[in-house]
Amino acid sequence: MAIYRFRVTFEDYEDVYREIDMPSKSTFLDMHEEIHKTTGYATDTSSSFYVSNDQWKKGTEIAFKPTQRKKDAEVLLMENIRLSKFIDDPHQKFYYVYNFDRPYDFQVELIKILKEEAGKDYPALFKSVGQVPKTMTAANFPVSDAVEEDEFVEEDDTQYGVDDEDELDGFDSEDEDEDEEGEGEEEREGSNGYEDEY
Repeated sequence: MAIYRFRVTFEDYEDVYREIDMPSKSTFLDMHEEIHKTTGYATDTSSSFYVSNDQWKKGTEIAFKPTQRKKDAEVLLMENIRLSKFIDDPHQKFYYVYNFDRPYDFQVELIKILKEEAGKDYPALFKSVGQVPKTMTAANFPVSDAVEEDEFVEEDDTQYGVDDEDELDGFDSEDEDEDEEGEGEEEREGSNGYEDEY
């Protein structure tokens, strides 16, 4: 089974991030819950992932506890959708809005595809950098640019997903990971300088 390593970065705190290893067959709800095992935030709150391009433009929405309007529009639900369905790029990006009442925005990027390690439990936290802000401070953030909870982003016609046979084609081994630690760290440090276009 392929393992996806995602870097999850606070949009407003670029020096705070987590790297999480997720099985390819995990759902978006699994990733939502795993992210907040590392932040300590409550998971039982309305949130959404958006399939994104390199400029972090929001595309197809995958929601948890959506509004009735989104349900009527047949929004995709986190608990029903596997991560592999929307992995179309070795550096696939997802824009993630946590808690529409007092939102935090995250940038979630696939940074490696690995082989499953025998005897290791997944999902797994690979790296934790920086201290997360307290959720109560979210009330002080400007939210004029945030997606309103009842806003529905139309699904585009882009085809995503990989076949099970293809999932391991681009994986990186942990040995290679160690050899490229310096170079990879430098590359990752520069990966947070995107400009939002929404």
